[in-house]
Amino acid sequence: MTAPLSYLLAVLMMLAAVFGALPAVAHEGHDHGAPPPPVSVTIAPRADASSADFELVAIARGAKLRIYVDTFRGNEPVQGADIEVDGPGGTNKATAMPDGAYTLDAPWLARPGRYDLAFTVQTGDAIDILTATLTVPEPPAPPIPTVSLWNALIGSAWAQDIQARFATRDTSLWAVGGGAFVAGLVVAALFRRRSRAAITAILAALVVISATPSDADSPSAAAPLMAERDIAQRFADGAIFVPKTTQRILAIRTLFTEERSFTGTVELPARIIPDPSAAGFVQASVAGRLMPPPGGFPRLGTRVEAGDVLALVQPAIGAADVTSQQQQSRELDQQIAIIERRLERFRQIQSVIARAQIEDAELELRGLRTRRANLERAPREPERLVAPVSGVIATVQAVAGQIAEPNAIIFQIVDPSRFWVEALSFEAHAINGSANGRFGDGRTVTLAYRGSGLADRNQAIPIQFSVEGAARGLRAGQLLTVLASTTDERTGIAVPRTSVLRGPNGQSIVYEHTNAERFLPREVRVEPLDGTRVLIVSGVEAGKRIVTQGAELLNQIR
Repeated sequence: MTAPLSYLLAVLMMLAAVFGALPAVAHEGHDHGAPPPPVSVTIAPRADASSADFELVAIARGAKLRIYVDTFRGNEPVQGADIEVDGPGGTNKATAMPDGAYTLDAPWLARPGRYDLAFTVQTGDAIDILTATLTVPEPPAPPIPTVSLWNALIGSAWAQDIQARFATRDTSLWAVGGGAFVAGLVVAALFRRRSRAAITAILAALVVISATPSDADSPSAAAPLMAERDIAQRFADGAIFVPKTTQRILAIRTLFTEERSFTGTVELPARIIPDPSAAGFVQASVAGRLMPPPGGFPRLGTRVEAGDVLALVQPAIGAADVTSQQQQSRELDQQIAIIERRLERFRQIQSVIARAQIEDAELELRGLRTRRANLERAPREPERLVAPVSGVIATVQAVAGQIAEPNAIIFQIVDPSRFWVEALSFEAHAINGSANGRFGDGRTVTLAYRGSGLADRNQAIPIQFSVEGAARGLRAGQLLTVLASTTDERTGIAVPRTSVLRGPNGQSIVYEHTNAERFLPREVRVEPLDGTRVLIVSGVEAGKRIVTQGAELLNQIR
């Protein structure tokens, strides 16, 4: 093999090594991996402290220290407090801001380090001192620029141009050709022992050049600087970080748990019924045709008084009844004629007969005429349907010309200020007298126990309660759930029903406020307590802070 040919093969092999070591570039129709996910944003440097009365969070914002103070038990913002901060700059007073926070000029925050701070909080008669340590981290080091030997040898502009060309063309043929070329150089070097060391050095240099990262490929050069922002986020263990600013927007409130003994409670399905003493039905006693009274039928919601005429019923008379009435009319007419003649004769001879006979005849004639008039008037006189009690028209089943059957309910009158609740219990419970009713929309009413039935209804015991206080918005027939207190006692932690949520696995959960800006979900077992509260019997101990307002919003943070 001639020397020029051997040199040519060696050069081809070196180029193959160089091109093979260059980073592969995706071309049309291929995907060599998606870019890595962006780095999560950080939060501003902060410190928190708490006592039996207050909870404080201090956040470094540039050259200012922003302070949030809330009550420890309820997580309610503390307004109008006097706050003094003892730090590297001496003792200074914080300024209240319109949004409820407090700010303090702190130029020393520009220097990284660990700062011990003491906060004196005074509001009204309460005063407390809280200590915290604020750490300002070192800023990230700037990336060190690196220049590869490849760029140094052939020039940065040329290297970028070659990489751009490779990014737009298929490099498979280039790699094959370059590999063959470098292989030829290696073979030629083996034949020429004098140049073996030189070829080896050139190959090693080219491998180093190809493996050295450039400025554009350096991970440190491509990584952006992380901005300091406070964003609510959920961690892998389920805990949620919620900044104080977000807590105030969501109006997060907490309750300090206490374990107590409560009377037992039973849930009963129930419905609203009118008070039997303040409600009534209007019914027709005979079949007939309905007719409106002067002014028309009363409408729904109309206020009526006892004795008001609500409708008229024209009795329906059959053919047999008409015949009987006609016969009675003729008999009465005949009797009236006989008595009139007798009375006329008595008056002609009244000088010879007793006065009592004339008076008896007159009374008998008067009675026959009255019976005749009543018989004539009966088929045409309508029945008057009057209101039995004062109240509001609740139901109307009246249409002009409608045939009303006997005992049919035409009107129902209820007193909107007096309602009862009838519940059904499938077990015998000893009700102690107090109860609450809860509707589907969350409204509650206070109930007073009235009595239980001694006869089952559909295999259930009817229990009646009266609605105490104002009964606004109630309607007869509304469905609700009665939570009645029993003589049994249970021990647990009472929390509002809004605190208990349904977790992803279907288990009931509550959120515990573990520290100033951290919330942790806790699985619990609950039992009904009353219309607004439930009893936690396991899952949370006494002395914890449980979210009572805004728990549903916390559960949506991802």
